[in-house]
Amino acid sequence: MSNSHDKCLPEEKGVHKRINVYDCRQGSTQDKHTVIDARSLDYKHFLLALRRKFSITSPESCVLTDTDRNNLNSDKFDELRDGGTLLLLDHTNQELPLPTEERINFQPHYDTVTKSGAYEYYDSEGQKSLPYALAELLDNSISATAKNTSVRTIEIRMLLDETHGKPSVVVMDNGCGMTVKQLNNWAVFRLSKFSSKREGYVPPEPTAFSLNSDISYFGVGGKQAVFFIGDTVRMITKAVGSPDVHELVLSEEQFVQKEKNQEEIYSDVIRNRKPCDSSHIYKSEERFLHAMIAEESEKESFTAVVITGVRPQHITSLKEDFEGWTKQLAHTYHYYIHGDIGNMKPSGHHPAIEIQISLQEKLTRCPRVMNLKEVDDDMQALYINAAADKFFFQAEVSGVMVEGIIRYHPFLYDRETYPEDPYSAQAPFDEEDDYNESGTRTQARGNRPIFECFWNGRLIPYTTISEFEWCAFPKGSKVPAECYSRFSGVLFTNDKFQVTMNKLTFIDLEVKLKSKDTIFTCTVNGQTRRRNIQKEFTQWLLHCHEKFDKQVKFLNYTNVITRTDVAVKKLQHPWTTFTAIQWDNRTFIKGQLVKTQRTVPIMHGSVVRFLLYGTYDSDVFATGGHIEIQLEPKELYDQNKIIPISKIDRTATDEAIQMNINNDLARVPNKLKVEWEKCKPWSQNSVFPAGTQLGPLNVQIVNQREESLSRMPSMRQRSVKRLSIMLRLIFHDPKGEEEMASCVCQYAQQWGFWFNAINNLMKLGEYTLFLNTILSENNSSTFGGQMLPSFTLKFRIKEGEAERFRVVDVGDSTVHVGEPFDISLQFNDAYNNPTVPLPNLKPALECRDLELTYDFLDYSGPPFIIRGVKAFGKIQNHHQYKTFELKVTLPGLKEDSQTLKLNLLPGKPHVLRVMPEDEVITMENGSPIRFSVEVCDVTGNVTAHPNQVVHCQVESFPTAVIDCSSTGAGQIVTETIKLKLTRGESQHLKVTFQIPGQKDTLKVVKEIVVIPSTRLTQIEVWSQNNGNLIFRNNDKIEWPAGGLLDHLYYRLYDEGGREVSPTPEIASTIKVNWTADVCLEDLVRGKLPAIEVPTQVQEGRFYQVSLQDQSMSISFTIDVCPGKPAQLKVKMPQSTVRLGETILGSIKMVLLDEYGNMTKALSPTSENDITVEGEGLVKSALVYTWKESSQCVCVTGVRFQSGYPGSRELCFTYTTFVERVIIKVTTGLPAQLVLLSGPEQPLQVLNEHGINTKFVLQLCDKWRNCSTDQRVVVHIKPSTDLLKVANSVTSQPVDVNGQATFDVNRVSGPKGNYQLMFKGVFNLNPIPGPVVDITVIPDGSRPVGLSVHYDKNVKFPAGGVFSVFTVTVVSEEGIPITTCNPAAITMLLWSGGPSGPEPPATADQLTCSKPPANQKKDCFHFRNKPIPQQVGQYSIQFCLCTSRTTKLFSDQIPVKVVANHPTKLGPDIQPPTPLVFHSKDIANRTLVQNMTLRILDSYGNPAGENMEGTVRVIIKNYEDNSNKVLPQLEGESSCNVRLSEGKAHINMLAIMENSPGEDGASYILLFKPQVPINPTPLAPFQLRFHFYNDAEHQTKMSELSRKKDELSTAIETYRGLLATYSELYNCLTVRFQDAQDKEAIYRSQLKSKNINLSQTVTIKAVDQLLSRKRSEADQIKKMPRRVCSIPNHLEGQQDVLGKVGHLAFVQDEDEARVISWHIRGDMDCVVAKTTAAAKRLYDATGGMQQVLPLDSIYVAPGRSSLPHIRNGHPLFQPLGNPVFARECLIYPQSNINYSMVFRNLLGDTIVMDDLDAATNYRRILVESKIPCPTILTRQGERVSNNGKFGGAQNKAPIISKLQVFGAPLPQSFHTLKEQIELLTKYRLALQNKLEAQEEYEEQMKQTDEMQIKQREMDEKVMELREVEKQLASTSQQPKKRSLQHAGRPPGTEKRHKNV
Repeated sequence: MSNSHDKCLPEEKGVHKRINVYDCRQGSTQDKHTVIDARSLDYKHFLLALRRKFSITSPESCVLTDTDRNNLNSDKFDELRDGGTLLLLDHTNQELPLPTEERINFQPHYDTVTKSGAYEYYDSEGQKSLPYALAELLDNSISATAKNTSVRTIEIRMLLDETHGKPSVVVMDNGCGMTVKQLNNWAVFRLSKFSSKREGYVPPEPTAFSLNSDISYFGVGGKQAVFFIGDTVRMITKAVGSPDVHELVLSEEQFVQKEKNQEEIYSDVIRNRKPCDSSHIYKSEERFLHAMIAEESEKESFTAVVITGVRPQHITSLKEDFEGWTKQLAHTYHYYIHGDIGNMKPSGHHPAIEIQISLQEKLTRCPRVMNLKEVDDDMQALYINAAADKFFFQAEVSGVMVEGIIRYHPFLYDRETYPEDPYSAQAPFDEEDDYNESGTRTQARGNRPIFECFWNGRLIPYTTISEFEWCAFPKGSKVPAECYSRFSGVLFTNDKFQVTMNKLTFIDLEVKLKSKDTIFTCTVNGQTRRRNIQKEFTQWLLHCHEKFDKQVKFLNYTNVITRTDVAVKKLQHPWTTFTAIQWDNRTFIKGQLVKTQRTVPIMHGSVVRFLLYGTYDSDVFATGGHIEIQLEPKELYDQNKIIPISKIDRTATDEAIQMNINNDLARVPNKLKVEWEKCKPWSQNSVFPAGTQLGPLNVQIVNQREESLSRMPSMRQRSVKRLSIMLRLIFHDPKGEEEMASCVCQYAQQWGFWFNAINNLMKLGEYTLFLNTILSENNSSTFGGQMLPSFTLKFRIKEGEAERFRVVDVGDSTVHVGEPFDISLQFNDAYNNPTVPLPNLKPALECRDLELTYDFLDYSGPPFIIRGVKAFGKIQNHHQYKTFELKVTLPGLKEDSQTLKLNLLPGKPHVLRVMPEDEVITMENGSPIRFSVEVCDVTGNVTAHPNQVVHCQVESFPTAVIDCSSTGAGQIVTETIKLKLTRGESQHLKVTFQIPGQKDTLKVVKEIVVIPSTRLTQIEVWSQNNGNLIFRNNDKIEWPAGGLLDHLYYRLYDEGGREVSPTPEIASTIKVNWTADVCLEDLVRGKLPAIEVPTQVQEGRFYQVSLQDQSMSISFTIDVCPGKPAQLKVKMPQSTVRLGETILGSIKMVLLDEYGNMTKALSPTSENDITVEGEGLVKSALVYTWKESSQCVCVTGVRFQSGYPGSRELCFTYTTFVERVIIKVTTGLPAQLVLLSGPEQPLQVLNEHGINTKFVLQLCDKWRNCSTDQRVVVHIKPSTDLLKVANSVTSQPVDVNGQATFDVNRVSGPKGNYQLMFKGVFNLNPIPGPVVDITVIPDGSRPVGLSVHYDKNVKFPAGGVFSVFTVTVVSEEGIPITTCNPAAITMLLWSGGPSGPEPPATADQLTCSKPPANQKKDCFHFRNKPIPQQVGQYSIQFCLCTSRTTKLFSDQIPVKVVANHPTKLGPDIQPPTPLVFHSKDIANRTLVQNMTLRILDSYGNPAGENMEGTVRVIIKNYEDNSNKVLPQLEGESSCNVRLSEGKAHINMLAIMENSPGEDGASYILLFKPQVPINPTPLAPFQLRFHFYNDAEHQTKMSELSRKKDELSTAIETYRGLLATYSELYNCLTVRFQDAQDKEAIYRSQLKSKNINLSQTVTIKAVDQLLSRKRSEADQIKKMPRRVCSIPNHLEGQQDVLGKVGHLAFVQDEDEARVISWHIRGDMDCVVAKTTAAAKRLYDATGGMQQVLPLDSIYVAPGRSSLPHIRNGHPLFQPLGNPVFARECLIYPQSNINYSMVFRNLLGDTIVMDDLDAATNYRRILVESKIPCPTILTRQGERVSNNGKFGGAQNKAPIISKLQVFGAPLPQSFHTLKEQIELLTKYRLALQNKLEAQEEYEEQMKQTDEMQIKQREMDEKVMELREVEKQLASTSQQPKKRSLQHAGRPPGTEKRHKNV
């Protein structure tokens, strides 16, 4: 075992470090496994504890390693976590005698959050996801086998037979395997290869097609894949050179259980075992692992991923689609399996990787085995083997090469050889959808993209690229368009292009490839040709077309037509027709008989014409086309059919075709024969009673030859058209027809078309029977355009005789006893049709337990009614009805009885029943009496009805009432009957019961006898020891304080005055109010408990004795008086007094008795006997005074003059009585301020920086005692106004300790010396304080200004781009600052002039441009920023955001935007659409009036101020191809308008009187500018106008046009408003959702930091939590700890890191002391980043400050090891815990510069425990010929590198005399800071969420208003459409006016013609 250095740092409270140690030594008798708690142990003491535990006497006899067999040293020991595992072995390569376990943590990597937005899911793009999940596991295996020198073998075993265990998937490879640490890294989610580069990741060498095997990439796919496939994964692996096998098991069940048990979820154990050891496999569901583990002995290294619990849907997919998903895997890894040439046939190429897949479904079946090299129909194999030629090319994207191949698949006569996609479902054949063979580009490849994309040699399935510009079909190409759909392609990239984490989609490939910067070159024989790739590709494609394509020749051009039968509109025109074709050495001509093939059905016909898509005028070759044929025979089909030419059977002869045509007509069906079986045939319009049976029927289909048919005549179709007969029976109901029966009869060999009898003819009315012949395949009753045979029969059904009846209505089924009701009956025949009843029927009514009667029978129906039925019987529950079955019998019917349910309730009230039923009732005086009352109906049932209120009237007493309306019964309780009885005699009373208002209810009267009661009425209390003192009620007694009043007794008397002896029951009710401890036995004897008189003097103490149940009591009071004097009492007016001040008020002295009651024993002469003593007391000032009113002596004038603050004792004496009082003496009045602590002097501060150290001042009195008087206010003030000091407070009162603390947050002012003055104020009086000298120096890193440079001579044309603006950030020292974030600098642009110091809120923000790689970073550039499109004055200002609230602005720059190049002519204001007609009135002929046209740029700005020329005005047709007659302008057909200074004004322009033109037509008034000096033609202005022949028409159209313009304007306004609302709504919705998501993310992060917030947390609650956390952090920060005392005022300057002593912390105090002493000469050295910065500091301090520039330091790369370690192994076991001194340092920031500084200063200096260990360590190194660096000891000694030690120069002084490194803050502080940072972010996110929610809800309130606006707009749109229809209808049928009638009035043309 090795020994090393590291001294253990103190562990945090509650952190464990338990180490599992397995003793694997041979012959060891110790426990094989133990746990050692190493929380407080360093490496040295851990080894000692290990030796004691395992009784190791010789360290050399064994080795201690981790589970990867690395020897343990101090570094490895420090890396051990809680639950780590160590192995105690005889030697490093020893075989494990027993399995071991190691606990690991696999907390997801932080990339899980930062890259969680990538595409994460398998199931997408409509693809099956299982193969891509398996591909993730194959990726890992391919990467693992990348460095194999032998065959790379990967095996996938599908063990789906449950007799082996759970369904499982095993992926095995013979790769390098994994160590324990690598296996742990595999378990960490999102730990990609980039995150683990520090572990030795080396990028692969470039290979052809990027087949570098580097495809295990993100650290995500493996975990996603295994849990997508199953619920448990077992990783089994053995690394190269390792003797152990490592296993890790993860399962969903474990995660769920850990969460329930609140355990660490991302923590588990790795089992380490020897190969072939399966003793730990005990579950039956994993028994298949025994055989698999037994195979490990043959493997040097391997990895097996065992997935169990395969999900059921995957099991089905794996079994049923075995070929499908293996084919997809073969496609994905095609080039890894077959090499860079692919699976070409024939090929002698050996596979690069063997990937074998086996699927075991049943143990008894042979497993299905597939080697992916044997798959020859994957997509890439199909492409490769179907290609006739290849085109190689390369694309260079940002220095990265992408390789590509294009393959050509030729057309051969009648088919394309382009492979079909086996992964996509092929559309079924449809003879009506054959237009994809029209010769268009989509014929071969269709709409599929050209290029598949491979990444590092692996297919990325969901990314394809359709085409590049150079391989797309160009206009005017010599190559036919269809050739551009006959090539496929493939692209090969490396990992310079990003893919999603599941490797299904490229993120940026297509965008980069289609960038204008991408360079494409073609490759020939491996050599790149720098030529035009489009030209090279076109030549190659033309060569392929001419050499490999075989096509059809179309002959005898006829014409070009439009086909309306084509569904795709764009393919309807043009189609060229021909009369013949030459195809495969055979000619087909018009009229020739042909036969089809590959059509359903096979068709015969004659050729009508041949069609080819496109416009041609001569013979032409094409890959395909269409043929139109007339189907034969015409009598049967009568239609033409257009099919692809490829479906013509070239082998059919004319004779065979004609023979088939001749035989068709005679074989079709002709009629139906109907035979009536078992009954007489029915004739038309017969009548039958209900229930008559129809049928059965036997039907035959016969043709013209009288042959019976069951199918259509065979036309040699592929499918037989069988015939069926459909039977439909229709009932003609008045409300509508109803189908009573419908069936389709198929033909049967035994009985033909047979229909069973129909028995359901029960409805009355007309019927029709239809028999129709139909086709079985589609139920069509027509064939070949003709109806198939049919048969029709009409008849009628009537009702039968009555056979049964039913109860129609009973009214309300709930009836009351004795109340009449009716029963209605309905008679029916056998089929329930209503019919007439039989005569003389007599009903009989029967019901069990009821007596039934009825009045008479009513025959006037229907319905038949039994009138006046009554029921009588008993009902148990009056709240709920009782149901009876009432049987109604009508003799004479087949079904003569019916039973109905009858719900019976009690009847009306009839009698009262009162209990008790006795007539005379005896009761005791003083109690109420209770009666039970029931209201009953005529049969005695309790009944409940409204207003059933029973009154009980007792003579001479109020009436008692009970409401029985809802219950029918109740109890009446009278008032207490209390009579005054004399001599114990009884009295008689009368009681009456009745229901007011119920005359039918009988009244009940009873008699009550009242007898005397025996209750107690009086109590008496007396004392036996005080002369038989009797206590009267309310007596008052005087008794001394603390006395005892005992021997008390009581007596009781009844109502008659007789004494009643107490019984236990009575005694238990007696209560006294002076004690709760009462003895029941004494109370039974009549004795009461003694009274203890209170010890305090008081008057009127109340005492009472009472009987609780009888409400009887007696009470009295006792007055307490004081006893004898016993002590002296002194009352102080105050407990605290200042030094030098007199106690205010009087000190009172009184005498008290033993209970503290004041006595009256003092007198006026008592003041002579009183003395007062005390330390520092001024006795001469004491005064004694007698107070008669309070009977006390008062002392005044008490004052203390000297001494220290604290407690003083005052001793008061009177005769024999003594009292001592403690009084607190505090400091005197505040008199001065003293500076307790502050920054070290002299104080130097950077401008605009704060002072890190606080100023703490103490308030004192004149004796320098600390004062705590908080009335004193302390002020801080600079000595001059030039110095500005920013404090949290400028003045504050002192705190409870009399201290005032001032934080100086910022000091600003000119460079120089100043003073900070402190003073206090107390009661408007000044208190002097200290004065601190301060020096202000400039800050080189603080920005104070922005310098902007740009070309001021350049013009800014509208819509262009600004010239480059260069912005420099200037510091206080006047030099550029290079550390600013470019994102913090923005360019602000707004319309108008300067707006003051800051830009307006509406200014547009433009971001800084990315600087070129070779440009200096001392300035920032704004390039290619767009210029506004409108001309005018603009302003530009630049802004630097130095903080959230602070911004630095540049000077505002005014710029003028001028017009761009002139491009068009346009009006100042767009004129409305003119409407004119040939009227004499010039107003009706005016086109434009007062219109000014200007030359404009493309953005509508005037741009021709210096242009001269003319504007030619002409009229043209609205449609270019129209030949309408044009109206004529007044005077001539065109006119010219002068163009001056870029504008032309037109006063008026009109058409000539009676101008020609079409009525209702639209024309264009064209204004064409002609400017000689402008080299580029200007676009003319076009104005549309409408022309009409008559004024009325024009007026109407003008009104409609005006209305249309108004509506259009309104609609545009509405659309703008709604679009704005929609955009704002969507924006707010997205913002609200984003805010919610961000708040949830921060909440989750806070939860991981042990901060749980409720869902309804408020901003206030977060602020309170933040305040509490900050307070805790401040308390930790204020805790005393070691700090570096060296001033560091230069820290924060530009390119300055600070002084060496402040760049690091040291935890251990001994190490801090010796290291600080060792480099004491360098501790105050200032470290600068550059030599220029160091030189600047040197000059500023006059060479007094030592400096160290980083750019002058060279540190050798790599990490050196301690001298005793060679090649990772220790040469010996050193003592004293050696460690490099630089490794004891803790850096406050993760900055590599700090490490560089201390490697330079400390070198390889070592720190050890003591001098003995150091000298011994050096001696062994020297003996081993190894140089030894300087050694420092933790005891303060030094052994130099030359071996010298001892003496004062090699001994560090005590720490108080040194300037040492500070101690770091505890971890709890950093945890709090993380929580505070997260809480701050969460607060902002929560505030944003609440604001977004408020805005969103506010916006939602406008939804109703916007819906109203939407409806209004819809109404406007409908109105506009109506106006447009009117305009269109009014403009129809235009009438032309030719030029020969121009100038004549309308209507004269005809007359002129007749003349």
